[in-house]
Amino acid sequence: MMIRQGRCNDVTQLKTLVINTIENTCKSDYNSIQIEAWISAIDDDQRWQDILNNQMAFIAQDGEIITGFCTLAEGNYIDLFYIHHHYQRKGIAKLLYAELEKEAKRQLQKELTANVSKTAKSFFENVGFLAVKEQSVKVKGVALTNFKMVKKIE
Repeated sequence: MMIRQGRCNDVTQLKTLVINTIENTCKSDYNSIQIEAWISAIDDDQRWQDILNNQMAFIAQDGEIITGFCTLAEGNYIDLFYIHHHYQRKGIAKLLYAELEKEAKRQLQKELTANVSKTAKSFFENVGFLAVKEQSVKVKGVALTNFKMVKKIE
């Protein structure tokens, strides 16, 4: 397993990974209408280019397969964090998270924040985040519950 920086030519694989992960992993926490709305927001190519140009992106790769990725915006906000549905519970999320926290510390950040799905909440709690607020966000008019989470880092 290799961890590397994200590149603009990763977009197609990242979009596929996110869609497949949401469809296969989040169905016990979100209904089909919510999942469809969530996935519909994935196709914004300009947003992906902005993410890969302006955020710190870490990619986990096994051979030619991207097994997970995460992004850090403004030094302390975890914007995206997805693990390929066939590669979950193999320690990839912890490896990627360690890179995020290391980068935040390098930038002298005091805390990390994230808006986390119901599905990802337990992972974030396991790495030391606290849920500070339950939120309802609308995507294409459909309400999705997520959690504002924060972790103090030294």
